[in-house]
Amino acid sequence: MTDVNTMPGHLIRRYHQASVAIFHAEVAKLGYDLTPVQYAALAKIEAHPGIDQVTLAGLIAYDRTTIGGVVDRLVQKGLLAREVSPTDRRARVLKLSDLGSGALQTLAPAVEAAQTQMLCGLDGEERSQFIQLLQKATAGVNQMSRAPLKEAR
Repeated sequence: MTDVNTMPGHLIRRYHQASVAIFHAEVAKLGYDLTPVQYAALAKIEAHPGIDQVTLAGLIAYDRTTIGGVVDRLVQKGLLAREVSPTDRRARVLKLSDLGSGALQTLAPAVEAAQTQMLCGLDGEERSQFIQLLQKATAGVNQMSRAPLKEAR
């Protein structure tokens, strides 16, 4: 019988649990209640202002049916605004509010600290290798995902 502690899926689940806990702890120090997915959404909207929810879902590899809840919570927190698309009056586009832009700037050091803490068991070269291997492994299974990553148009 295989030891679950040698199975990638089990290890990835455990690592994900720890990474989420670390992220929450770091952003909470600054008084924010933000999930890693919410942060990723804000960061991608900052990089691509005026995108729609479907595009956002693809950019952060998040399920299209549940991205609405993420956006709703960010709007409720005042970090994000939905606006009528200038090219299609039926569509809504997403933009950071001033509060959202400020939050990203304020949170940047905490998010960086979280990333460093997540990799604390590795030396510098191992960190680089780990990230490269995670990117390669993730790319290899991207199309098997319920929510594959899609590049920006």
